[in-house]
Parts: sequence; structure tokens; C-alpha cells
Amino acid sequence: MTVRHLTNDELGKISSPSEQQRLLLHCCCAPCASYVLEYLSPIFKITVLFYNPNIQPHEEYDKRAAELRKLLALCDRSGNVGIHICEYDPACFEIATAMFMDEPEGGRRCRVCFGLRLGETAARAKEGGFDYFSTTLSVSPHKNAAVINEIGGALMGDKGINYLYADFKKRDGYKSSIELSKQFGL
Repeated sequence: MTVRHLTNDELGKISSPSEQQRLLLHCCCAPCASYVLEYLSPIFKITVLFYNPNIQPHEEYDKRAAELRKLLALCDRSGNVGIHICEYDPACFEIATAMFMDEPEGGRRCRVCFGLRLGETAARAKEGGFDYFSTTLSVSPHKNAAVINEIGGALMGDKGINYLYADFKKRDGYKSSIELSKQFGL
């Protein structure tokens, strides 16, 4: 299988409305998802994957999952966006990052966490017959899009599923996510 990826500039060229490709999109929270879904839903048929074993405590995980469901209920995506909420399982994150618990934000622990979440997304995308996988993580100014895309690209090769490279904070993506979050009361 030949693996290819697209840049944000190429997104509009990949499908016509009658032939939308399927994207499994890892989402960390509703505010980050708001802009990304608005941007990608005209292009892809999207399934949102809420897989975030790094979130603690359990109540916070449930709150973020509920806000993501709320966002999807409030915004009209013409049936083009579905959702899958994974079971809460912080043990895999704790085990994977145990040796990096004292690392600052943006350190090696973040790289391991990105790899854990993107790895699960890639595996599920491959298993589910999706055309692409990606994540909303790059919309945050606190997350390094180059590192996220490097991990996604490596997983694309390992799993044999296309990764959608993106830096969603560009073109005022982060600013738009803040405005949409206010609009939807997230």
C-alpha cells in the first residue's frame, strides 16, 4: 500500500461532496474540537474518537466527554460527524509515562502521551476501514504540532493508514475555537 498524506492546503482537493472520505479524528475536548470539526466536516465524514487516558480524575473525563457530546448536538453537521467515547482507563497512561512524571509540559511525557493517543487512533482507524486519522491536539498553542505530526507520520507508516498532517492553530484556528466555545457555551 502506498501511503500518502495531505497538508491543510490540499484538503479541499481530496473529495467531492458525493465521495467524502472517512476520517477518525482523535479529540481531547470540545473546545479544541469545535474549530477542527467546522473546518473538516465539509470535506470528510468524521468519527470523533474520545480516547484520553491522561485525563484525571474520572469526573473530569466524564465532563469532557459530555461536553463533546453537547458540541455535536448543538452544531449542525448534517449527519456527517459521529462519536465514539472510549472507556476510562488511566492505567495505560500511568504505566507509559511513569518514568517521565516529573517532566515539564512539552517534555518527553507529552511525546509519550501523544504517541499513546495517536497510536490508539491509528489502530482503530485501520481496523474500522477509515481513509485517514488525525487529532485536534494541534489547535492548542500549548501543543507542538511538529511533534504531533512526526508521531502521526511514523504511525502512518507503521499502521498503513493515512495520517492527516495539520497545524490547526494556524489561520486563527485557536482563536476560532475560543469564539465557537463561547458561542456553544462549552
